[in-house]
Amino acid sequence: VQLQASGGGLVQAGGSLRLSCAASGRTFRRYVMGWFRQAPGKEREFVATISWNGGSTDYADSVKGRFTISRDNAKNTVYLQMNSLKPEDTAVYYCAAADQDYLAIVRTDYAYWGQGTQVTVSS
Repeated sequence: VQLQASGGGLVQAGGSLRLSCAASGRTFRRYVMGWFRQAPGKEREFVATISWNGGSTDYADSVKGRFTISRDNAKNTVYLQMNSLKPEDTAVYYCAAADQDYLAIVRTDYAYWGQGTQVTVSS
C-alpha cells in the first residue's frame, strides 16, 4: 500500500488542523492505521492508531482529548483531527499502515509509511 499524507500547515496555538492520509490499493480496509510525529532532534513517536473498521482507537497520552483519529474505508483515507494545538505539537506527521489484527503503537509494527506533512504551531 502507498500512503500520501496532507493537510499540514502553520497554525496558532489553540487552533485546529485536520490531516488526511490517502492510501492506494484495494486492501486498505485490512490495515491498522496509525499516525506518528517527529520533531527536530527527536525520535519519531506514536500519536494515534485505529483498527481496520474504526471500532477501536488508541492515543498517546500527550494528545488524548485533543486529537481524534478516524477512517473512511470507502475513500481509502485515514484522518487526524487535531484541536487545541500547542507549540509542542510542532513536528512532521507521518501516517503508516500495519498488516495485523490488533492496534499498533510501536513504530516497528508498521511496514508502510507516507512521506510526512509538516505541522507548525506558533505561540
